[in-house]
Order: sequence, then structure tokens, then C-alpha cells
Amino acid sequence: MNRLIKNVILCTAFLLLGTLVRAQDSEEIKELIIKAQIEYNNANFKEAAQYYSDVLSKNDVHKNALLQRGFCYAALSMYSEAIEDYTHLIKLEPEHVAAYVSRGSAYNKIEEFETAILDFEMAIKLDPKNQEAYNNRGFAYKGMGKLSDACNDWHTSRKLGNEEASIIIKNNRCK
Repeated sequence: MNRLIKNVILCTAFLLLGTLVRAQDSEEIKELIIKAQIEYNNANFKEAAQYYSDVLSKNDVHKNALLQRGFCYAALSMYSEAIEDYTHLIKLEPEHVAAYVSRGSAYNKIEEFETAILDFEMAIKLDPKNQEAYNNRGFAYKGMGKLSDACNDWHTSRKLGNEEASIIIKNNRCK
């Protein structure tokens, strides 16, 4: 491929991907991330995860690659692997709200509701207006049979602007 065309494509992808590709990343890592995101956007999660693994083999503390590969693993129902990536990311950045919410969601999927709640509580502590954390903590409470607590979280999520919460409240007959 012509080098100019390749650079135009990379620059366009860089602009479209925003924070996924960082200015300090090497060209090789930028290209891998772009390929990974293209695969992810096409729901080719296994291929995307491999590209993110390639990034991590070159830079094992690449936070965006850890988060994105975790998303891929979760989409593939590989929850243990997703939890490992989110946990690694949290060790690197203890206040990474999305990592807590994502790890909590993975714990919900494997029905480790009490552990999930701890992650959602940490996310809420870091970002008290995080609709997704309230919403997903509601599902953890529901999984534990605590529908009243679940409804409270869904109402909070709705008050924070989450339209999906209205449907969840209705479907669960919350007051």
C-alpha cells in the first residue's frame, strides 16, 4: 500500500478512535489498535482480542488495550479472562471507574453478586453520578433476591438520566 495512503488511513482512524490510540504509542501499536477496533466494531471479538493481546505483548501496561481486550473477552463470555484484564487495569489505575463497572458486570455474569456489588460501590464512590454502576448494581441485588434494593438503584439510575432504567423498573414492577 502506498505510504501516503497508509498514513492518511492511520490519521483518519486516529481521529475517529480518539483516546483508544494515544500520541505516545508507537506506530506499530497504533496500527494494532486500529485493526483491533475495526474487528471489534464488526463484532469479531476473538480477532479484536488477539490484536489487543499483540499490543499487550509489546506494552503490558497499555491501559486502553487492557480495557478493550476485557470488553472483547466479556463479549465472548470469557468472564474470568475479562476479570483478569480489568483487575490488572485497576492495579495500574486504582480510580478507573470503567474498569470497576466492567469487572462488576463480569462478576454479575458469573453470579458472584456480592463481589460485583463491591465493584459497583467503588465505581459509585469514584463517580456518584455513574448511571451504569447503579443500573448494574441493581441487577446484582436482584440476583441476590433483594428486589427493593435493586429498585432503589434503578430509580437512582433513572433520576441520573438513564432511560433504560425506566423499562427495567416497569419490567420488575418496582414502585
